Amino acid sequence: MSSVVPEIWTYCENLSTAPSEYLDQIERDTHLHTLQPRMISGRLQGRLLSMLSKMLAPTRILELGTFTGYSALCLAEGLAPTGKLISLENNAEMQTRILQNWAKSPYFKQMELIIGDALQTLPHLNDTFDLIFLDADKQNYLNYYEILLGKLRAGGILLADNVLWSGKIIDQEAQDKKTKALRLFNDFVSQDKRVELVMLPFRDGLSCIRKK
Repeated sequence: MSSVVPEIWTYCENLSTAPSEYLDQIERDTHLHTLQPRMISGRLQGRLLSMLSKMLAPTRILELGTFTGYSALCLAEGLAPTGKLISLENNAEMQTRILQNWAKSPYFKQMELIIGDALQTLPHLNDTFDLIFLDADKQNYLNYYEILLGKLRAGGILLADNVLWSGKIIDQEAQDKKTKALRLFNDFVSQDKRVELVMLPFRDGLSCIRKK
């Protein structure tokens, strides 16, 4: 969660444009029926994803890590009328819930869910994407990045979630595998001359990466 004091976070949520009713329903359902509901993007981050997508007006969106489908629906709000969103999810047990959630939205026919290991699936995707949201297993962020950058158009945006990892990223005593992998990812992207980067201390950290 964000390090911003809860009252400020709530203030920002209350003054931001409200999400659709079906998104509120999905968020409530996620908290009631999943073991790690904090994995959902949630109201304020969802509105940010929607805004960025609408600004870019993408024809192709790729997401890695679907969870209950909330973030994909937020990103889909900016899709061009003939656009398509593809989301990759490794947990097959989530498939029914995701599709049921997506079916509540007007974007369902523009969305495709692929279940399986993303590192095996990605090489078979021949699309070029305008917008990519990376929110999959943290230990493979750098592996994903190299593949995804090749599938992102020039001027396209890659959003990487959880890059602050609950603040552990700057705690040198935190040496677990996920934290170390995210440090390597963050350091690599910051030095990559192929991109421009803005890292936002938003919620659990969100890196906005633009391919030159």
